[in-house]
Amino acid sequence: MKTVFFIRHAKSSWSDKSLKDINRPLNKRGLADAPMMAKHLSNLNPTVDALISSPAKRAFTTATYFAKALNISEKHIIVVDQIYEADVNTILHIVRQLDNSWSSVLMFGHNPTFTLLANLFHHNVIDNVPTCGMVQVEAAINDWAAFNSTTGVLKAFYYPKQFK
Repeated sequence: MKTVFFIRHAKSSWSDKSLKDINRPLNKRGLADAPMMAKHLSNLNPTVDALISSPAKRAFTTATYFAKALNISEKHIIVVDQIYEADVNTILHIVRQLDNSWSSVLMFGHNPTFTLLANLFHHNVIDNVPTCGMVQVEAAINDWAAFNSTTGVLKAFYYPKQFK
């Protein structure tokens, strides 16, 4: 069994117009939602083999909150440049290249891609994976190379407003 949590970064700030998009930090709501959602995930007691993040500051910062909640060193967050501005096929390609010794991975990225991914694995339409939303996809496979829309099934969808 392989499990991936696709986690959209927490709410980011647009207050500094001089920043490049990749450098935008989390805003006040993001700084509250990221630790709350990380705590929720840690309460589910998942085994997590790897945290993989977009290089965008808002995604990496979100990942650090999850690492802390799961007692994983921030140094172990793997940054994959291709996640930033990736389309669905790029994300699936990244997943299919994961180390087969890993059973469960958290991936931190962006919309609209993560909403499109969620809908690949779900029978009903998810209109939007909101900021800091988490989509849990499980696949009854032993090799990440077999991960696709027919092997993966959306098992859970969590988002901040469920817990407020």
